[in-house]
Order: sequence, then C-alpha cells, then structure tokens
Amino acid sequence: MNPNQALLTAANERARMIEERKDEVVRQIAICESGGYGPSDRPIYGGRGAYLGRLQFATRTVMSYVQKRDGVGINPKDAAALAQDYDRAADLAKYMIFDLGEYWHWPLCAKKANAVAEMQAIQNL
Repeated sequence: MNPNQALLTAANERARMIEERKDEVVRQIAICESGGYGPSDRPIYGGRGAYLGRLQFATRTVMSYVQKRDGVGINPKDAAALAQDYDRAADLAKYMIFDLGEYWHWPLCAKKANAVAEMQAIQNL
C-alpha cells in the first residue's frame, strides 16, 4: 500500500467511526424518546399527537430544519412523513445535533445519551 492509499484508508476509517458514533447517539435518543429505534410498522405519536416518530419531532421543527439544511420548504404532511421515517428523521437529527450543536431539542434524552460529551469526542477524532 502506498502512502496515499494509507492516508485514504485512515480517512475512510475515521469517517466510518464518526458516523457510527453519531448513529449511536441518535439511536439512544430514539430509544429514550419512543422506546425503540429503526423503522416502525405503525406510526408513532407522542404528546397527544404533537410529536411524531421515534425521535418525537414536532411538524414545525421538521419543516424549519429541512428548510435550514436543504434550502427547500416542505408542507406539514411531508414533514410528518419525514418524522415517521426513521432513517430520514435520524439524518435530520444528526444535522441538528452534530452540525448545529442543537441537542437541546431532546433535553432529557440528549443528556441520557451523553450527547455533549459525544459531540466533543467526535470533534477530537
């Protein structure tokens, strides 16, 4: 293996480790919020219907952060569908937590998942 290949392999391994750590934080938040993670065979509601999906997103939160991240507006129906889709919701949560540092949307569960320490550990990788 030449030096460039070794550097690329190391960079890919670092990126993989970072994504795994981010995924684990989001999994822990989802478990805390809704009792599980990953796809569900039925819609998940909390807070008398105010919060949706494994990560318990409010529709307006999804709409706001999709606009911020992607530069496109989505309607409430599409926001609700995103919140119920674990993979898409987890990607949005990772953006909110790790790109923006806004773990506070899940005050209790982010604390239980040790999100702040994980954010700092990931920055140090």
